[in-house]
Amino acid sequence: MNSNIERKVPTELGTENVGKLIMQYAIPAIIAQTASSLYHMIDSIFIGHIPEVGALAISGLATTFPFMNLSAAFGAMVGVGGATQLSVRLGQRDYESAKTILGNLVTLNIIVGILFAGISLIFLDEVLIFFGASESTLPYARAFMEIILYGNIITHLYLGINAALRASGHPKQSMYATILTVCMNIILAPIFIYVLDWGIRGAAFATILSQCITLAWQIKLLSNPEELLHLQPGIYKLKGNIVKGILAIGMSPFFINVAACLVVIIINKGLRTYSSDGDIAIAAYGISNRIQFIFVMVVLGLTQGMQPIVGYNYGAKRHSRVKETLKLTIFWATIITTLGFVISEFIPGIVARAFTTEESLIEHSIKAMRIMSIFMPLIGFQLVTTNFFQSVGKVKKSIFLSLTRQMLLLIPLLVILPLFIGEDGVWYSMPISDVIAALLTVILLVQQFKEWKKENIEEQVKG
Repeated sequence: MNSNIERKVPTELGTENVGKLIMQYAIPAIIAQTASSLYHMIDSIFIGHIPEVGALAISGLATTFPFMNLSAAFGAMVGVGGATQLSVRLGQRDYESAKTILGNLVTLNIIVGILFAGISLIFLDEVLIFFGASESTLPYARAFMEIILYGNIITHLYLGINAALRASGHPKQSMYATILTVCMNIILAPIFIYVLDWGIRGAAFATILSQCITLAWQIKLLSNPEELLHLQPGIYKLKGNIVKGILAIGMSPFFINVAACLVVIIINKGLRTYSSDGDIAIAAYGISNRIQFIFVMVVLGLTQGMQPIVGYNYGAKRHSRVKETLKLTIFWATIITTLGFVISEFIPGIVARAFTTEESLIEHSIKAMRIMSIFMPLIGFQLVTTNFFQSVGKVKKSIFLSLTRQMLLLIPLLVILPLFIGEDGVWYSMPISDVIAALLTVILLVQQFKEWKKENIEEQVKG
């Protein structure tokens, strides 16, 4: 049988040292996730140092975050849904369907990319104002988003094909694609922003051109006819059952990203309403959010490494290895988020000065980072456990925990607390929701372990 088709069962997942396995599977994902988070942070740093307008430009950029989340929601709906379908068909050795799914993934990304960009461009100013832009920051937000939206098809294809590469057994190539995009952005952004004097538009051009270069490389990889799964004629016509399957699976990440979008909108509006200088407060949130985002992405990379180990051993009913994997992943995730806590609490000024030289923005960012990160060590535990439930097929619990912090806790707190303590209410809403979400996570995890213990006893009695 063709070596591309013959696949080995990863039996080491059930026998190899758990710590070694986590590192083996997690490190490529962590590198990719870290590169992805740096990709977004680089734009903020370069934009923040544009002479005389840096603070307003960062604030304008911060008001585009909901837009980016919303675009990511549609991208994830197609990308995650398509990649999952792809993995299932490859596991079933249904290679013809897998090829069609790849083609449909490409077609859907083009359609969604065009529709999202077209509608957004028509109502761009109105949407940005709704997201929190002021008269001062609207020109910067518009200048950035216009370029991003014109290149939206490129972004969706780049992310969608990257998901397909991971699902089709090319995780390293997927990682390389992300790293290549970041490296190109680091090279191009300062040239476009400072040398060519394109300002915030230069950052957007650098982003899209970086993705164009990477997309060309991805297409070259997937155009190799010697690969089992490759781009070829006849696979791009949409099939109803495949589209329905992609969208059904993609609904969970879609709603999670939409919830994140809604949260950022409410935070921006709260800061605009209750702060004496809304533009500076929103810019401070943009900086603080970027810092937390780095550590969250590292933890998400760690959970990606955990998932196949947990899933395999849960399926094999090796519950002791499942628990060992969970405990070790929680330990490392807590170390990572505690590092984020230490940086945000003890050296926030150094971090803020990397983004801006504006003293008022630096002071505001220091305050924001310290408050937002009070309970940051708990975030690692909460993220790992949420992904753990997904890995063992407890999808409802996973979705519940994913949405709890944002929809059930954070949004009500963002509405209520500022009524009593003003701008501080916006900042304190975030750590309060973190600690409550962590407590709920502990309760659900303990309940799950009790259920499994009961099931084990019943099986032993039957045996």
